Amino acid sequence: MTTTLPANGFRRRPLAALANAEWLQFRRNKTLVYMATLNPIAVPLVTFFVLRRNAEPTAAMATLTFELLALMVLVFVQYYSVLSMVTTRRGEGVLKRLRTGEATDWQIQVAPAVPGAVMTLLCTVVVAIAVYAGGAPAPVNPLAIVVALVLGTVLFTLLALATSAYTKNAEAAQITSLPVMIVAMLGMTSIRSILPDRMADLADLTPFAAVADLISLGAAGTLPMAAESDATLTFAGTVTESGRPFATLAVWTVLALVLTRRSFRWDDRG
Repeated sequence: MTTTLPANGFRRRPLAALANAEWLQFRRNKTLVYMATLNPIAVPLVTFFVLRRNAEPTAAMATLTFELLALMVLVFVQYYSVLSMVTTRRGEGVLKRLRTGEATDWQIQVAPAVPGAVMTLLCTVVVAIAVYAGGAPAPVNPLAIVVALVLGTVLFTLLALATSAYTKNAEAAQITSLPVMIVAMLGMTSIRSILPDRMADLADLTPFAAVADLISLGAAGTLPMAAESDATLTFAGTVTESGRPFATLAVWTVLALVLTRRSFRWDDRG
């Protein structure tokens, strides 16, 4: 389906017009909207309330809930939707035509990320309200959770753009997306905790591991792989400990940006 852009608005604000067009296309796809709202909200909250039935809500429960939320919105909504939309737009010749207009390359690339970013914000608000209204302890550093989701959104958008260069069509995205999804899942706390030490150390350097570490610091004041005897950090302590996961995300973001700039294709014949 070819994206239609309002001419006057496009001349004034190319990025706003492109983002609005992508949002309208996203909203018209009822299946995509359903999957982008049900899974990121239902899976984390069902997990939280099932755990709460057997014990008082804890910071660890909140951490697990937000980690599941991050996995759903960053990998299965942001990453996959951008990959699918960009690949489809390229196949239809939309990307190539947009480059002949007033929009810059980065604006054309950013626009498909807007629907996923909006859904990430909405789902995060809903889950946060439910978790903390449900009795979970207040987060130690809410800013760390926000940083994790914002940087994660940027990184997985760039990874989607880079992956699109190796994706022939929307159907092929189901295959080409698997490596990124598998690496992301290796960064989950529950997976890292059962890996051998050497593999766990490597998994700590994956993008989603950094996201999970920031979420744990923000929600519980501890790193997810810390010993049970370790004391909960203060706000200042979480800021200090956030250095490594923040740096990990920054390095991955730079690498993904370089790969995108070098490999991104605007035309199937290019």
